[in-house]
This record gives sequence, C-alpha cells and structure tokens, in this order.
Amino acid sequence: MGDRLRSTSMEDLPVHLILEILLSGRLAVIDLISLELTSRTFRGTHGLFPKKFKSLVDYAAFQLCGLSSIYASLHCNAQEELLKRCNGNWKRLLRFLMAVEQSSDMVETSAGNMQIRSGRYHTLLINDSAAYSCGSSLCGVLGHGPETTQCVEFTRISFPVPVQVAQVSASHNHAAFVTGSGQVFTCGDNSSYCCGHSDTGRPIFTPRMVEALKNIPVKQVAAGLSFTMFLTRKGHVFTCGTNGHGQLGHGDTSDRPTPTCIELLASIGSVVQIAAGPSYALAVSDDGTLYSFGSGTNFCLGHGEQQNELQPRAIQSFKRRDINVARVSAGDEHVVALDSTGYVYTWGKGYCGALGHGDEIDKTTPSHLTSLKSHLAVQVCASKRKTFVLVDDGSVYGFGWMGFGSLGFLDRGASDKVLKPRILESLRSHHISQISTGLYHSVVVTNCGRVFGFGDNERAQLGHDAVRGCLEPTEMFMEKAA
Repeated sequence: MGDRLRSTSMEDLPVHLILEILLSGRLAVIDLISLELTSRTFRGTHGLFPKKFKSLVDYAAFQLCGLSSIYASLHCNAQEELLKRCNGNWKRLLRFLMAVEQSSDMVETSAGNMQIRSGRYHTLLINDSAAYSCGSSLCGVLGHGPETTQCVEFTRISFPVPVQVAQVSASHNHAAFVTGSGQVFTCGDNSSYCCGHSDTGRPIFTPRMVEALKNIPVKQVAAGLSFTMFLTRKGHVFTCGTNGHGQLGHGDTSDRPTPTCIELLASIGSVVQIAAGPSYALAVSDDGTLYSFGSGTNFCLGHGEQQNELQPRAIQSFKRRDINVARVSAGDEHVVALDSTGYVYTWGKGYCGALGHGDEIDKTTPSHLTSLKSHLAVQVCASKRKTFVLVDDGSVYGFGWMGFGSLGFLDRGASDKVLKPRILESLRSHHISQISTGLYHSVVVTNCGRVFGFGDNERAQLGHDAVRGCLEPTEMFMEKAA
C-alpha cells in the first residue's frame, strides 16, 4: 500500500507525456519559465531531449515555435537569424512569435485578454470578451444608440444577442466587431455600404449582424474610409463599400453593397492579416507575401509608382530580398511593416518624419528602418503622419508629427516633428503589450491590463471629461457597474 501511495515525480512519467503537457498550449510562456526554475526534474535529467537544448522546457519552447505559422514560413537561414537575434534563447523567440501574432488580435494581460483600437475621434476596447467605447459618437460609431452623442468613459456596448467579442476595428465613421463564433457586427455610417447592410438611408446606431457573412466564420476585420475588409478563418478576404480607387480588390471600381470575396487572393493561398488605409488595402499571406491594392497616392502601395491597383499586387521589393512580412499597418499617407525576424520597414509620404529615416523624403518602395535594427520589434502602428514601434521588452518608439501630443514626447511641442525613432520615456515604467493611434490621440494596453491614453481629448476620446488634452499618458477607466 505504501509503495502504491508514494509520491510520483515528473521523472517517472514517460517522455512523450511530459512533452505533451508542455506542448498542450495550456501553459503560458511564464509557466514554462516558472517550471524550469522550480522543478528539479530539469537538473541532471538525461536522454529526455537533444543535447543542444539547455532543458526540457527549452526543447518544448523550440517545439512550440515550430507550430507558429510565422516561424514555419521562414527559410532555414531566416530561422537561424531570428534565433541569433533572440540570443539563442528559444523562450524569447517564442515570446516574440506570440507577441507578433497577438499584435493584430487580442493580447494576453494579467487582467485577461484585451484589445485597444483608436478611431478618428473615438476609442474601442475589448476587455473580458466585452466591447467598450468612448469619445464622439459621430454617425453612431460608438454603438450606443441615436440618443448618445458622446461617452466620457469606456461604456459597454450592447449587442442584440449575447456575444463574446474577439476582435474589433475602428475607422472614421464606422466600426466592426468579430465574435468568438466568427460572426460580424457593424455600426456607424452605412451611406457607402461599408457596414455591409443594404439600407443606406440612415446611420446604424447599434451593432447589427452582417447577414451576408452569417455562415462564413470571420477572424479579423479592418475598417477603412467608407469600406471594410473581412478575413475569414479559411484565409479568404471579403470586402464591401465604396470602390472608387479599386480598394475592394475586385478588378474594377464598382461599389459592393455586401461583402464579396476577392477571388485573386483566394486563388493564391491563405491570408493571415489585413489592414485598411483611407482608400487602399493591404493583405499578408501565410508565406509572408504582402499584397496591396487601391489608391496609389503617396506611394502607399509600395510599387514605386502612384497608379491605382484594382487587384491585389505583390510588393516585389520584399520578394526580391526574400523578406517575409509578418504584420503591416496602414496609415493615412504612409505604411509601416514588420518582417518575420523583427525588422521594420516604412514607405509612403515622409512628411513630418513619419517614415523615421531622419528626413521628410518620400519613399516609393519599402525602406528598412536601420535605426531600429538592434531591436526586436513585435508591433507596428501607423496613423496620420506618425508611427509607433513596440519592441519585445515592452518599450515603445515613436516618430513623426506630435499632433496635439499624440506622439507622447513630453519635451516636444504639440506641433513638433520627430524625424527618427525615439523611445517614449513617459511609458518607461510600464511594459506595453499593445498600442493604437488615431488622428490626434494614442492609447496603449500594459501587460497588467491597464489602459493609458495621450494626445487630444476634446471629444473625450481619452475617456475623460475634465481635460481637453493629455500630454502625459493618463489612465483610462471603464464605467462602473450599476
């Protein structure tokens, strides 16, 4: 009986079972680190993993990296370079991959999963699968009904049916929400059919399900100016709304009243991320190819010319250099991209230093931002003449136009220009997990689940009613439950 009840250590378990526990996906990176530090199993254990790995946890991190689509798409040389940039640390590499994948989705914080998105004069937040909004409710973009014109704090959005919100996108005058089951809801100005509904006579003041996608599970939305992109779980892209520049990607300039699949992208392969500018669109495929279409103004399409593209066209500058793009952000007049090894590229209009190269010169094709090459970037974010880059240690770099303090530098004037990347000292005391920027305001989420905003607050887009602007990052709060 005594033998039967004796304690069993992990060393008594079969190796395949130990690995299955570590690779189950139920352990976060911090769990792997804690396990490595506290478990005596990994001291002097022999034969459980290849000798080139420091521990079984290190080996498990390597295995988890192999499951990442970003890592799997890289050639062997690129994989080796990425590991070298992570100082040979597989756990750091795993953290990098997870951070990049979450940059266009919800991020894990100690307070739960969250996502923050800035619109023109408003802010949207997901916290604990619920959606909140604050700021100006122009055309019903806040989703609180026709009687609401402004919210001075994050106020929970009501949906017609119980839902768990998984992803959100904010634009100038409309918003889109994706639920955990893949359904899409939209609200705001639908005069251009950008909300995906047939009635255009009046704004949609509360979230309404997009019936055309009811049986097509969606995982991401991107709201542009009067058009919307939808990325399905199968990796197909649908678009609807105005199409004067070909931004819907269907080979013509005809508007689409309901979401329509971009056949060219569907024939090429699976898309993993989408981004919408004012009148152009971007799509990243699972092999790291970046496609652009729509308005060629300001060289935002990255092809070296300003002509419109009515269908998705691969940016050859990346292909020629064998660079795999992981994520991309579409600004008003410029674009910033992140490759699969943590390097950053910018192109488009260089006004106010938005491209970060130390000048205001336009870049007609993607240009490597060499001043950040020693850092491992995990998120890029572009808006009106300004850019942010989040690196893997939780620091944020910004450059471009201060725009009423929305760049976050306390020692610069409200209309100053920052021509090269500078670290935001005002956020040094926090580990930032996600950042988003609108026209004149910016917001961040920390790894503790706190939300801070800075810049213009004239329309309460920073969630306060007593100040017109916040030069210093100011915490934003959700409404208290009644």
